[in-house]
Amino acid sequence: MTIHSGVAGQPISHSLSPLIHGLWIEAAGLNATYEPFGPADEAGFDALIAGVRSGALRGLNVTAPFKERALALADEVSAMARACGSANLLVFNDGRLSADSTDGFGLMTALAERAPAFDPAGAPVVVLGAGGAARAAVAALRDAGAEVSVLNRTRARAEALSADLGCAVAEDHAVKDAALIVNALSVRPEIDIAALRADAVLMDMTYKPLITPFLAAGRARGLTAVDGLAMLIGQARPSFEALFGVPAPSVDVRTAVLRRLGEVA
Repeated sequence: MTIHSGVAGQPISHSLSPLIHGLWIEAAGLNATYEPFGPADEAGFDALIAGVRSGALRGLNVTAPFKERALALADEVSAMARACGSANLLVFNDGRLSADSTDGFGLMTALAERAPAFDPAGAPVVVLGAGGAARAAVAALRDAGAEVSVLNRTRARAEALSADLGCAVAEDHAVKDAALIVNALSVRPEIDIAALRADAVLMDMTYKPLITPFLAAGRARGLTAVDGLAMLIGQARPSFEALFGVPAPSVDVRTAVLRRLGEVA
């Protein structure tokens, strides 16, 4: 029997998830598919989820703008998805639709791979932003023992996140003492790179471009930079296992994705 799954979002044509999961499916020798779905609106997404419940699909990864709706439609919600206020993974099993968020796992995996010297336990960390991506970062780093604070242009949103997840609200000067700065904004943060610690780690949650201006400025100063692609691949691993019942094979998907992005020949 073929296992059918995929990723849903709008727009969806840019998604790298079908490439990543397709390579793992092939390496694992599975009788399975992983397809992109682009519902036009929330009603279309709801119809797609009805297909999941009917057994037509084993489950779905979910990206913008449907991650909050995915959480609302689930029968069971993981602690991480609840903390994030959204879900990027829906799996149908035993008549129940379960929601999870693997973004935080992906972030921690990326840090372990690309910044192995960084130890989150007790480390001062500043997360830039207060949206869903920031919530995933805060929850994962908090659970790893970091001293997390949130810096956002709209302080009220930072305070709301702080109240929900038990982190601090950062002042502008907090970044200069941070061991890790995570950019969860969609734009380049206004940070004086020269004022940061000499051992600071910079992470950007986006991967287009792979090396953002934020990371490039950090690299120019000799700081460790962690790109969003490492997080994307990291968050896909637990999704693959949840959808297909086997661990993701140890194959080099990063090189294939870099080629797709035009980063390598």
